Amino acid sequence: MPLHVLPAPAPALRSVLAALGSPTAVREARTSALRSVQGPLSPELPLPVHVLGRASTDGTAPLTHLAAWRFLIRSEGRPVAAADTVLTPDGWTFSHFFEGPYLASTELAVRQAETSAAPWQARLLSIPELYMIALWLHGDTEADPAGGVLAPTDVLVPLAPAPPGIAAHRPHRVADLLPVISMRVSPGPLLSSA
Repeated sequence: MPLHVLPAPAPALRSVLAALGSPTAVREARTSALRSVQGPLSPELPLPVHVLGRASTDGTAPLTHLAAWRFLIRSEGRPVAAADTVLTPDGWTFSHFFEGPYLASTELAVRQAETSAAPWQARLLSIPELYMIALWLHGDTEADPAGGVLAPTDVLVPLAPAPPGIAAHRPHRVADLLPVISMRVSPGPLLSSA
């Protein structure tokens, strides 16, 4: 399989497992699907979540920063929720559970990426200004998942729902999609595809 899904940091996984084992955390979650599930829950498909930053004025590619590790929470083989962990001064810790269209969309994008002939490292990229999340297929499969440089040849697969005019589940080279994102984010150029 050419898609490399790296293991999450052990403390991140432990914190999600602890939250899943806590009746209070599950009961107070804002996810009706998670509260109503009968049977075991398992965190799977850990993906580092990066947030897209602004490009520097020297034309280099915009940096990203690692904001979270996200896990799909499965019950009986289907995703019912997701859990995010965040880095604190004490290490990776559980943040929150959530549900919504990005669960199925993430799973679909990952299945599509698994059929690719090229090897990729799977990540998620959040573009808050557009309310957009994309599966980021990073070409360096051995890269530290905390590293955050978008290579022009990396591929972004926008998850559904995608912003108007950007097709969900259609792979885009970073060099092709960043100019479109740049035009949408600000009246002035913020991002560069260099």
